[in-house]
Amino acid sequence: MPKDKNSAITSTSSSFSSSRYSALWNCLWFPLLISLSKELYSAKAQSILLPGESRLESSRSLSCSSPDPTLYFRPVIGILSHPGDGASGRLNNDSKASYIAASYVKFVESAGARVIPLIYNEPREVLYEKLNLVNGVLFTGGWAKSGLYYETVQEIFEQVLEKNDLGEHFPLFATCLGFELLNMIISKDVNILERFKASDQSSTLQFTQNTKLEGTMFQRFPPDLLKKLSTDCLVMQNHQYGVSPEIVQKNPSLSSFFKILTTSTDADDKAYVSTVQARNYPVTGVQWHPEKNIFEWGSSKIPHTEDAVQVTQHVANFFISEARKSLNRPPARKVLPNLIYNYSPSYSGKAGRGFDEVYIFS
Repeated sequence: MPKDKNSAITSTSSSFSSSRYSALWNCLWFPLLISLSKELYSAKAQSILLPGESRLESSRSLSCSSPDPTLYFRPVIGILSHPGDGASGRLNNDSKASYIAASYVKFVESAGARVIPLIYNEPREVLYEKLNLVNGVLFTGGWAKSGLYYETVQEIFEQVLEKNDLGEHFPLFATCLGFELLNMIISKDVNILERFKASDQSSTLQFTQNTKLEGTMFQRFPPDLLKKLSTDCLVMQNHQYGVSPEIVQKNPSLSSFFKILTTSTDADDKAYVSTVQARNYPVTGVQWHPEKNIFEWGSSKIPHTEDAVQVTQHVANFFISEARKSLNRPPARKVLPNLIYNYSPSYSGKAGRGFDEVYIFS
């Protein structure tokens, strides 16, 4: 009997304790839930302010601003193909074959544009029709300096000048061989090029005195990167020909068309012109290879540092920003069948030299 009495007391005590804790929890959880709800509501309602922005400014309309209606945000660039397969015949030895290194395509695409290949030996009516579908042109590096290729470069260059003279902003970017050919065409002297020892080497860019960067591809470069261009080897050179500053300055046609922005020196410390900007046209020429820093790996001399990568990106962004100023609005039904997406690149980097990928047209 005493045992039952103690059990009853214990049971009653446990029941009382459980009831007390339950009542205590009921008193606590409800205020806690209310407090948590207020915090969530406050966080949801709170605006995120940018540095220097007041709450008044953040309360204005949150709708996106309209893009500049004077610019074209679907630019297309025509890249001229070069004779051969880009791999010394290892991929295609057809005498009529031509190629575009994929690094040039990626260079253009990295800045927000698409590519239409301009096949140098296709029928002229086809080539001219493609020129009416693009918002700018890129001349690549290579070796061809005569024959049909030279004639094609000259005809396209004349088209570029004509489009601009008629009021259409139509940029041209010429790299290495492309720049050399422009010197030959503008000077009307096929023998104007000089020999330089600048094959497979990285280099600096030395800005000419009193160079004005406004309106050039260097305009958007951060100041610290501009300084590094003259002290660090951030650009890739791979050429045997070029023009000296003296040649450009002495030639009335060249000096009146181009202004020299930078020079570089070869293995013999001989100076050559490395970057130019046309005085009256959106035409830029570089003796070096901005496309290689990000997209080519066949040479150990190609700079791949973060600064070198930024150089490539700033150059690409400049070129495509110029193409966005074009007044041309080609219809999609004509653009899409001509895009480089209709072709497949070939991997050519297995040999460990040359281009990593090429588009071949035959």
